[in-house]
Amino acid sequence: MRNERLPSLDYEAEYNNRARVPEHMAIIGQWGRDAAAARDELGGPRDLAYGEAPRNVLDGFTPTGSINGAVVMFIHGGYWQTLDKSSFSHMARGPVAHGVSVYIPSYTLCPDVRISDIIAEMRTAAIAVHRLTGSRVVVAGHSAGGHLAAALLATEWPAISDDLPADLVTSAYSISGVFELAPLVHTSINGALGLDAASAAAVSPALWAAPTGKTCDAVVGGAESSEFHRQSADLAHSWGAAGVATRYESVPYANHFDVIAPMADPDSAMTARLVQLAKL
Repeated sequence: MRNERLPSLDYEAEYNNRARVPEHMAIIGQWGRDAAAARDELGGPRDLAYGEAPRNVLDGFTPTGSINGAVVMFIHGGYWQTLDKSSFSHMARGPVAHGVSVYIPSYTLCPDVRISDIIAEMRTAAIAVHRLTGSRVVVAGHSAGGHLAAALLATEWPAISDDLPADLVTSAYSISGVFELAPLVHTSINGALGLDAASAAAVSPALWAAPTGKTCDAVVGGAESSEFHRQSADLAHSWGAAGVATRYESVPYANHFDVIAPMADPDSAMTARLVQLAKL
């Protein structure tokens, strides 16, 4: 999946989503307001510690009459360097309305840590959710969270601890993810990430062994850049050829920031798909 086909492509323009979407600050501000309202509406524990670092905490949203074993963990975006769980509580609204429990973690941000450390933190969070609920986990994520969702799907859990099931994460629903990180090395985004060619390859789930027998949806906004479409389509193709049940979807007219809005809607197709994956 290495992108060597378009050497003249302007990666800064392709990957700098804040520059591509002038209204991004208004959308992010609305996320915070919607998330605060959702925390008032939805039941569940807050600030559960899953690790030692200050940001190693997660919120749970557990519906009355929840479906036994149906659990989604949603991982936020921000290019591994901004935001936290407090802006995304409303992402639980859709699944919770259908009896699916949702857990939303924060993680330590770059440049305080590297992306490899964030992957490790999210593995620890998924293990905590699994042990708390006794359930396998569907991991959904947006942008950097989409990358992390794919990384968790491709994780060999028994190698971390022999008491963990190989299918601890059964499915990934990755929204606007980046799965092969080499294009970011020469962009302004890399200022906080500190990637070089070797470290970018090491944290690129598209270059790992495919999680054969599992399920991965790669979803991208129709108005996103050609590189975001390529990243999702290439992952769906390569993992699909290797035995992963993959699905690629372009959400009409959606940009990089409003593409996640349907997850907060109990009646959306996005919510229906997540509920379907959680019930598998």
